[in-house]
Amino acid sequence: MSKTALVVGGTGPSGPYIVAGLIKRGFQVAIFHRGEHEVDLPSKVEHIHGDPHFVDTVELALGGRSFDLVVCTYGRLRLVAQVMRGRTSRFIGVGGAAYQILYRASHLPEGAPVPVPEHFPLQTDPNLDKFSSLIALSEQEVMKGHQEGGYSATYFRYPMVYGPRQLAPPEWSIMRRILDGRSAVILPDGGLKLHSRGYAENMAHALLLAVDRPEVSAGKSYNVRDQRVLSLREWVTAITSAMGHEWEYVSLPFIQARTSRPYSRGSHHVYLDISSLERDLGYEDVVPAEEAVARTVQWYMERPPEPGGEVEKQLRDPFDYAAENRLIEIAKEMADRVREVPFTGFKYVHPYAHPKKPVGES
Repeated sequence: MSKTALVVGGTGPSGPYIVAGLIKRGFQVAIFHRGEHEVDLPSKVEHIHGDPHFVDTVELALGGRSFDLVVCTYGRLRLVAQVMRGRTSRFIGVGGAAYQILYRASHLPEGAPVPVPEHFPLQTDPNLDKFSSLIALSEQEVMKGHQEGGYSATYFRYPMVYGPRQLAPPEWSIMRRILDGRSAVILPDGGLKLHSRGYAENMAHALLLAVDRPEVSAGKSYNVRDQRVLSLREWVTAITSAMGHEWEYVSLPFIQARTSRPYSRGSHHVYLDISSLERDLGYEDVVPAEEAVARTVQWYMERPPEPGGEVEKQLRDPFDYAAENRLIEIAKEMADRVREVPFTGFKYVHPYAHPKKPVGES
């Protein structure tokens, strides 16, 4: 008899790759989603339509069914985890990296540590940030089910996932500026910020490694991301190169670079430690980061979002070029004024001795 797998979600960026990987591994796959974003999947994949956000609607849609494996990538993870106790032997949950330090970093002069290890405390205080506390609660609920014998669980702390079918692709903020003929782009702090991202196919690959190695990954939570973490400038450059564009990079301090917020996403590094994933499961990227960005750009070039449409509403990018132009003018004026400040200059001198002859020799 075929093994059965339920994928909650399945139509987002990583879902089709997960489904394909499960089919390759011999699973009979069903996906449970609301039916609002259908994608092209093999005909043998069963579609269960329902709302994964409430216990009653999950139970109504699934009835009394059980599965050998449940992969939950969408909906209210903590509620799905509760419903599936005793109805699956293996549960893999996908959520975010809700570390306390990441939500406090913007208020700390030192920012977040690089990298952020998996043993750091989660952000469980709803008064600090309700959304992140719910992410942490979901992870705790998944692991509670594991500890109490409801199933064997693994949890993945996804980074910012990119690729096809992303509902709010930050790449589009850069792509539209290029398509609109912008000659310059603002990079806060020179674009030096590091931000963990994960290409959808790479993220699915990481999750499928846990399917292959349940004995190693059981009871563990893993950070996951592309192995190569691009800086903001490298990421923008990858998009720019994929589109054959050239423009000027204009640096401003983050606090002043306000029009860059939709694509810069905060002032501090978000660099997740994935050494456990690499050590336990042998994770390696199946698609290198620069190539993954190029593939993403190509996908949206072929399916450009409607100006002012749902994608741009989700991005909350006003594309206020008048404001950007004024900030660029100010940045250049400031650079000119800085160069006018007298300075005798600095020349690096190596501190160690470089004798031309032995000591004592005349």
